[in-house]
Amino acid sequence: MRKSATTESKVQLRPQTYDLQESNVNLKLTVVHTVGFGDQINKEESYKPILEYIDAQFEKYLEEELKIKRSLFNCHDTRIHICLYFIAPTGHSLKSLDLVTMKKLDSKVNIIPVIAKADTVSKSELDKLKIKIMSELVSNGVQIYQFPTEDEAVAEINSSMNWRMRNHCDFVKLREMLLRVNMEDLREQTHARHYELYRRCKLEEMGFKDTDPDSQSFSLQETYEAKRREFLMDLQRKEEEMRQMFVNKVKETEAELKEKEKELHDRFEQLKRMHQDEKKNLEEKRRELEEEMNSFNRRKVAAETLMGQALQGCSQPFKKDKDKKNFFSLPSACSLTSGRNLN
Repeated sequence: MRKSATTESKVQLRPQTYDLQESNVNLKLTVVHTVGFGDQINKEESYKPILEYIDAQFEKYLEEELKIKRSLFNCHDTRIHICLYFIAPTGHSLKSLDLVTMKKLDSKVNIIPVIAKADTVSKSELDKLKIKIMSELVSNGVQIYQFPTEDEAVAEINSSMNWRMRNHCDFVKLREMLLRVNMEDLREQTHARHYELYRRCKLEEMGFKDTDPDSQSFSLQETYEAKRREFLMDLQRKEEEMRQMFVNKVKETEAELKEKEKELHDRFEQLKRMHQDEKKNLEEKRRELEEEMNSFNRRKVAAETLMGQALQGCSQPFKKDKDKKNFFSLPSACSLTSGRNLN
């Protein structure tokens, strides 16, 4: 486990698989990088994606184990057998994140703490840091992996490595201890300790249990039926909750629609009243305009009548003068006529 050089918004696990071959031995090695571990502002849940990944690999193995036709020897075992927890050489003790994470992981995976970039500090400072780290791990109850010393063939080298963990260690020695000397022990520890703990807890959650010799015999069929009934009841309860939630949602939606409908109706009535008021005002203005036009027409007719009368009154003297002229010229004509007649 190591931190990435770039800042990640969340922890990402990126597995990389390598095919190793030495002499006639083939080894498929998978290294999982925890990119972004400890880079977040809120570091309280940085370890959760790691735990979930480890449990997911246990779950895959358990699913294969529970199959009717199992192939455990041929399946690719993706369980995590070792966690190299890299510790920054800066500071004089472990960070709270390191202690919390290792405490959460020690029941899931074999942990080996490794001081990263140890060549950047002096030998005396490195020794003091290792002593401080081991003291804090012991005081906080963190269980790290110890190289086994029961086998005489590897007891000496493993004892030396256990001592070197408190003194000095390099990459070559660590690779030798992990891949050559103690690889089988790491796999055995993973299967017998960590996986068995996960398997027991998982089966207990599924309703399976062991019985004592004096108690009633264990029936797989009864356990399955009981678990099935429990599952169906839980499913029915969830369906009822969902149905009730749906009914409540429908009621809320209907209430909202009714409220919207009422608002629209009120708005319509308001617009209708405004339209009627405007129509009434327009009718009143139209009547006023018609009355003004009628009044104007009456005044116009009266004015035209008066003007006609005035024009007629001016034309009467002119006719009288014309008649008078004709009257006076008539006797002359008559006299001429009379004279001719006299002659």
